[in-house]
Amino acid sequence: MITGIVIALPDEINSLTNIKINKGDCVFINENTVVCCSGAGPKNATTASQRLIDKRAERLISWGCAAALSSDLKPGDLLLPQQLQSESKQQFSIDSPWLKHVTEQLSNLKPCIGLLAESSVIVAESSAKKDINLQSNAIALDMESIAIAQTALQHNIPAMIIRCIADPVEMSLPKAVSYALNDQGDVVLSKLLWYLLTHPIELPGLIKLGLHFSAAKNKLKLVAKQLDIIIGFEQKIASK
Repeated sequence: MITGIVIALPDEINSLTNIKINKGDCVFINENTVVCCSGAGPKNATTASQRLIDKRAERLISWGCAAALSSDLKPGDLLLPQQLQSESKQQFSIDSPWLKHVTEQLSNLKPCIGLLAESSVIVAESSAKKDINLQSNAIALDMESIAIAQTALQHNIPAMIIRCIADPVEMSLPKAVSYALNDQGDVVLSKLLWYLLTHPIELPGLIKLGLHFSAAKNKLKLVAKQLDIIIGFEQKIASK
């Protein structure tokens, strides 16, 4: 069984594999796992999901970072949500035997299974993240996972979300982050550096965000060590 993994950003890909994968490319990192670098946002995620299905993926994983909406979540905390909420407030479940198995196998990493919300844009302000939490009771948010799960459901295949918290709810993202993200969902380094040059007050916030992002990547690397367990579930069942 082939498992397709959608990852938005190259830095997030590094938490899973050392293989270089360019945006839009689908690359097999082993015999049964193909990874697509999507770029940020739900449209890119939908396109990447379909490309993986065209590569014969029979289930999908959303892999990467997320923003906390609850003060209970800290940078580096692992999310394995069963319930999702789209930007249009539609809630649905992706619970499956596969997800149950992986949640049990990764129990030592203390995964959180609360509601994950969607946003088509970066939610930068702490106050906005808290508002989403109050309105939906979601504990975290990202830009790609719901689109990936919806594509999987449309093709009647399972989906799983493996995300780690980068920015805590109390943190407002530095404005440089939104400024440097282009319409294609790519971080433009030249724009980021220019914004820093003209707004040096942003530097401490970017350093702090970098430390939080490192905590998220380190936890994802621990999950990556269990990739054989994650993708081997169906083979294990079939052998019984």
